[in-house]
Amino acid sequence: MRRIIPLAALALTAAAATIVVAQNAGVPGAPDKSRVTAGTYVADAGHTMVVWEVDHLGFSRYSGIFGDVTGTLVIDPANPAAAKVDVTIPVAKVTTASAGLTSHLLRAGKDGGKPDFFGAAPADAKFVSTSVVVDAEGDEAKVMGNLTLNGVTKPVTLDVDFHGAGMNAYNKKETVGFQAEATIKRSDFGIAYGIPVVSDEVELEIHAAFEKQ
Repeated sequence: MRRIIPLAALALTAAAATIVVAQNAGVPGAPDKSRVTAGTYVADAGHTMVVWEVDHLGFSRYSGIFGDVTGTLVIDPANPAAAKVDVTIPVAKVTTASAGLTSHLLRAGKDGGKPDFFGAAPADAKFVSTSVVVDAEGDEAKVMGNLTLNGVTKPVTLDVDFHGAGMNAYNKKETVGFQAEATIKRSDFGIAYGIPVVSDEVELEIHAAFEKQ
């Protein structure tokens, strides 16, 4: 019995390792531009997010997430500069690591005054592209567009990297994914509470997946 138990454990470990290798070998997405086909894609809300980060008192960086992003991407690999993106970000669903901070972001203004941040019933944010400039390799781009946040619309440029494309093995939909970065000033959008001890500059990191319809 003493010999059987370690042998069984070894067999289970080997089986688990085999499964992990097989799963890694079968990842459906790959950074291969030839896998992208022309058409209209819809944001995979469960796997698309906007991560924001600010400097807090000069001591640390602090971040939160906007999830459940919806919208569309229209793309043709034969003419990537003509791509169009139109996405909506539900500000009311903002998430942070602190329940108190999340509440502060969404609480109403004191005595009926202006909220410190987004307020109790914030409108959705929206980004609509206006132009796309693709690099020579075709896997990076600058996507210019208009960001509407807190009722204010300003031009914003996203630095976008192509992450991968392929057939999603779970829902059998062609999927493309991107990462993007941008920096905005929250004061430009009427959110100036705490500046400068909480930085005016907000760094945005976007992880987006789109599924072909």
